[in-house]
Amino acid sequence: MSTRINANPNSRSRTLLLFGLVAALFIGTGFVQSWNSSLGILNMALISAIMAMGVNLQWGYAGLFNVGIMGFVALGGLAVVLTSSTPLPDAWRAGGPGIVAGLALGAATIGVAVALYKRLPKGRLRTVVMLAVLVGGFFAYRAVFDPAVAAVEANNPAAHGNIGGLGLPVLLAWPMGGLLAAAAAWAIGKTALGLRSDYLAIATLGIAEIIIAVMKNEDWLARGVKNLIGLPRPVPYEVDLQKDADFLARAADWGVDPVTTSSIVVKLSYAGLFAAVLVAIVVLSELALKSPWGRMMRAIRDNEVSAEAMGKDVTRRHLQIFILGSAIVGIAGAMMTTLDGQLTPGTYNPLRFTFLVWVMVIVGGSGNNLGAVLGGFLIWWLWVMVEPIGLLLMDGITAGMADGSWLKAHLQDAAAHMRLLTMGIVLLLVLRFSPRGLIPEK
Repeated sequence: MSTRINANPNSRSRTLLLFGLVAALFIGTGFVQSWNSSLGILNMALISAIMAMGVNLQWGYAGLFNVGIMGFVALGGLAVVLTSSTPLPDAWRAGGPGIVAGLALGAATIGVAVALYKRLPKGRLRTVVMLAVLVGGFFAYRAVFDPAVAAVEANNPAAHGNIGGLGLPVLLAWPMGGLLAAAAAWAIGKTALGLRSDYLAIATLGIAEIIIAVMKNEDWLARGVKNLIGLPRPVPYEVDLQKDADFLARAADWGVDPVTTSSIVVKLSYAGLFAAVLVAIVVLSELALKSPWGRMMRAIRDNEVSAEAMGKDVTRRHLQIFILGSAIVGIAGAMMTTLDGQLTPGTYNPLRFTFLVWVMVIVGGSGNNLGAVLGGFLIWWLWVMVEPIGLLLMDGITAGMADGSWLKAHLQDAAAHMRLLTMGIVLLLVLRFSPRGLIPEK
């Protein structure tokens, strides 16, 4: 019995060892580079682990192949702008009511069309009525919405040109990011979850690109590609700490540089907030996994036909898990925008916010919450550190080559591509030697 327990890849000692090795990477970064660098990587690793938790909920619990993660991350960032950015009364007076009325008219048009589709008998009459409602509603929507948008975007476009936010505390924007992502997931799930897994992947990828395109082009929403900076923070600014007499006195007593220390204090404050959210999500996910609901979800994942034969509403359960996972990703997106202090729609790309998160889940172990967390920490550390490590490696390899050599220049330029090569190698090694991840599902 003891041999079987020790050989179990999910043993507690294996998990502790892996987390200890990852912690050593961050500690080593602090000693070799700087603690500022290490804490900066740690904060993004915490956010990445939360994203991985959301994807693990969808894929590991229910087998839903969602490749639209980037869109839900962006919606979380948008929630920070709409919830916590500075209110702009002039913009609201210029076009706020018109925008709200236009969006309400568009939603009402879709609602009426759906209701008529369900009530009218199939045939030419239903087709004609549906077309009349949709076309008429579209033109009515544009007639109300477009002038309001133009008025908002004309309001001091150099500094604003957007609708502004509610001015609420930024911590409230995190759950709002989850709610906004959940609402989008509900709308997507109602139409796409009946599709096969490959079609679902294509649909979610396309919808994510649509979300990014809207955020880039609708300046009234969050200034589009002009970006929106100066978002509020839940922790003090470094400059404010450096002006605080008590902080300066303590830094003098400790004999440390106040500039460096202020940056470390801010990063530690962020790390505490992010860690609290991550722990709460892990605990709730573990409770859900071990509940009858969690066992039912895994039964549906393993054999949908048998679960449906037992009377389970598979589509409804898939919708539930799709909404929950997307909400977690939205929370992580709001946290990331808060950490950056700005919303830059042009930085959202599938490589970082879809592919890399999937690598975290696969490497860590899909279906295992701790595995997803481990993958988030490990893969993000590699993503950041591989490039400078690769540059040092190439410098060592080319040390004996003559300056101006084409081979030396080529190898040094190739260091920039080390992170993509490393991600591919890590993924291949894990799939070959531990196909269920470093901490597999029990």
